[in-house]
Parts: sequence; structure tokens; C-alpha cells
Amino acid sequence: MISQKAKYAFKALIHLATYPGQTVQIDDIARATGVPRKFLEHILLDLKGHGLITSRRGRSGGYAMLRPPAEITVGAVLRLIDGPIAPLACISVNAYRRCDDCLDEAACAVRHLFTDVYSVILQVMDATTLAVVLRGDATRIKHVFSVV
Repeated sequence: MISQKAKYAFKALIHLATYPGQTVQIDDIARATGVPRKFLEHILLDLKGHGLITSRRGRSGGYAMLRPPAEITVGAVLRLIDGPIAPLACISVNAYRRCDDCLDEAACAVRHLFTDVYSVILQVMDATTLAVVLRGDATRIKHVFSVV
């Protein structure tokens, strides 16, 4: 399950992406997405710190996309906000750690159970960009499933 913070981050990014090349004030983002302003401030700072968005001060200030929506994947945002996304540490791509209670990784039935499922989920998340989400284009997601 994704965190509330990740859900809010996606809402903010999707909202900003609908205003390409424009700056949107934080109050407008909060109002449009239903994200509490105080929480949104922290999320936007995280997104800015990781180079996804930028900010501008002043009267016409606010936040804007720094990277194109086609370059931002669901998986990347989820990792940025929530950290590792693997259901088990022993199958994590970026945060691998052997399970303390595992006697034999190669024979572990639980590891095998989740490896293929996680692989498919990971492929979909890393192939799905904000641009795909904005277009409502499920074609790309279906393509990932046909490859698996």
C-alpha cells in the first residue's frame, strides 16, 4: 500500500503537469487536489529537492514541472517518496537485504512466490509515466503485460 504522502505527491505532480510551462501557486494546488497545504509544502520541497519540479518566488511565483511528464515514472516517484517498494527485502532491486529468518534463499518458497509478481508490478510502475497517466493511455500498460 502506498503512503498518504505518496498519494498526495502524485496528485500534486499530476496537477502541475496539466499546466506545462506555467507556475501554479501552492494554494491553488492544495485547493484543486484536496491536499492539506502544510503537508503539501513538505511534499513539494521533496519533489523540488529531487529535481522533478521547480519553484519561483514573487507575485507570479509558485511551482512548475522541471522535468517533462514523459520522463517521470510512477516507480521513480514512489521510491522517492516511500523508499523501497519491494514486498520483501530479498527481492528488492535497490535495497536488497537477505532476510534474517531465511535458511536458503534459492529454496525459499515465500521468495519465489513474490518474485514473479513483484517483477510484473515493477515493470508496470517503471513503464508508466505521468504522461501516460495524463493521457489516460492504458495501451502502454497493456504492452508491458504482453511482454511478461
